[in-house]
Amino acid sequence: MDAKRLKWFYLLLLSLIWGSSFILIKIGLIGLTAIQVGSLRIIFAAVFLLIIGFSSLKKISRRQWKFIALTSVFGTFIPAFFFAIAETRVDSSIVAIMNSLTPLNTLILGAIAFGIQFQKRQILGVFVGFVGCLLLVLSDAMTHSGQDYYYVVLVVIATICYAINVNLIKRYLSDLNSLSITTGNFAVLLVPALIILSTTDFTQRVSLEVSQHSILFVLVLGVLGTGIANVVFFKLIQMSSPVFATSVTYLIPIVAFFWGLLDNEMLTPIQFFGAFIILIGVYLSAKK
Repeated sequence: MDAKRLKWFYLLLLSLIWGSSFILIKIGLIGLTAIQVGSLRIIFAAVFLLIIGFSSLKKISRRQWKFIALTSVFGTFIPAFFFAIAETRVDSSIVAIMNSLTPLNTLILGAIAFGIQFQKRQILGVFVGFVGCLLLVLSDAMTHSGQDYYYVVLVVIATICYAINVNLIKRYLSDLNSLSITTGNFAVLLVPALIILSTTDFTQRVSLEVSQHSILFVLVLGVLGTGIANVVFFKLIQMSSPVFATSVTYLIPIVAFFWGLLDNEMLTPIQFFGAFIILIGVYLSAKK
């Protein structure tokens, strides 16, 4: 398969995997806390990657380890916990839609920190995307007035972290293969995740059937939705551009929405409109 077709194949594959991740987080939260879901997601991914990619760590130079550490924090550590915490208060399909702000933030950060120049259409896209987010949040506030809808701020912060991550990888780690980057990331995060998990009541929960069921789904989330998906994603960043790679978030809400329907989640007409506005903003900002 040539490079052009391969990058589109990777994009579609990631949309299916990550679009399913939000419902896996939701199921994980049935028997576990958000902190436990985030920790276990990292631990399962780390163990899997160290098994298949330990030898690839030797390809990482001493100079590159600081960027490996930075990308591990921004690309995995913070988002893993923030997404789980947000889904304790917000529907998984809404979280997936808000995640589509990643390309906008990638573009803004690229312009501010990496010298990428804005075009008028891209500035318009940022504004349109922001309006769509406001519609989505305000609609959610009116529909679920008793919920802490401000938790969507955590999702926005997570998308900013993703934007920092992809720009760092493209700028400083393009000469390193994707398996080395991913394995290095999780080698850095394994011990902190174990320490955080040990501070929770996980040992008491693990004997419960409902928790065991949740752990199984977080295992799938960690291995497939985090470990394997990150290897593919980092490869996609290297063979294309940060904005193209993050455009996977255009497709993620579609997959997540259908999973949400199966779990009795439903968007209101205003929320549909807000999601549509966000995607228009993303398209305007990322289109060459």
